[in-house]
Amino acid sequence: MSLDLPALAAAVDAHGDVVRVLVLRTMGSTPRERDTAMLLWQGGQAGTIGGGTLEWEAITRARAMLREGRRREVETLPLGPALGQCCGGSVSLLLERFTPDTLPGSLPWARPLDAGQDRTARVDARLRDWPPGAPSAEVDGWLIEGAPLPGRPLWVWGAGHVGHALVEVLGPLPGLAITWADVAPERFPPLSPRAAPHVTVLPANDLPRLAAHAPVDAEHLILTMSHDIDLALCHALLQRGFTACGLIGSATKWKRFRSRLGKLGHTQAEIARIACPIGDPALGKHPQAIAVSVAAALLMRESATAREGRAG
Repeated sequence: MSLDLPALAAAVDAHGDVVRVLVLRTMGSTPRERDTAMLLWQGGQAGTIGGGTLEWEAITRARAMLREGRRREVETLPLGPALGQCCGGSVSLLLERFTPDTLPGSLPWARPLDAGQDRTARVDARLRDWPPGAPSAEVDGWLIEGAPLPGRPLWVWGAGHVGHALVEVLGPLPGLAITWADVAPERFPPLSPRAAPHVTVLPANDLPRLAAHAPVDAEHLILTMSHDIDLALCHALLQRGFTACGLIGSATKWKRFRSRLGKLGHTQAEIARIACPIGDPALGKHPQAIAVSVAAALLMRESATAREGRAG
């Protein structure tokens, strides 16, 4: 994970002073990996560094930083001796307080871990050659972080109960860039602070026409209020191209859609690329149950793709 500057800026804009807690270093068995981060403000938080007592201790220290106005500190916590946890490892946390005036102007961004450390030529050289999506690096006592790689494009078509549940569950997951489309601004319910920074809300009168401009490598979930719009979206996306596509519906709906898409000129092999229904029917039809099972399928597909990439 790299520095998610849009999410940090959105939190500062909404809540004022925000403390970002970053897992700076790890040794041995630890709850989360290096570069995991969470944001905290008075009365709320987004993200998690995991670990139960470790996170509670981090929250306590972040709240104190907010009260006292301190800017930056590094805390090293041996999980067993200091916190009574059984992991057996050690975690160093970087806590930084951000205000509208102290947000980074651009990425990559370097800052000293100790206020007395001067910036060196090696730091400047690493900044000039910083690769996209690289993990954080400590160089001569300075920490450098860049922007994360662009997320996998996922388009959610429809802002009803299931669409809302989907973006709430999927929005906080790392590695996704979600576009949420429906026919009018008033169709979209408010999003939680955890999901909102990672979701682009896109009202459009003509959703099938919009589909013609979606990235060809995007994944799609179709669940609008109208079967006619659903069908037109399937038709438009089959013409456009996609990585994966799912359609909410029953076996009867999908049987009719297959017939109608065939009459529109699509082969059965092409039509079969659309998965219907989405999610696991065994888990029921509650919007959150559908969202959880769809999220699980997305994560399993991502994991399988990553394994194939490593094997290749």
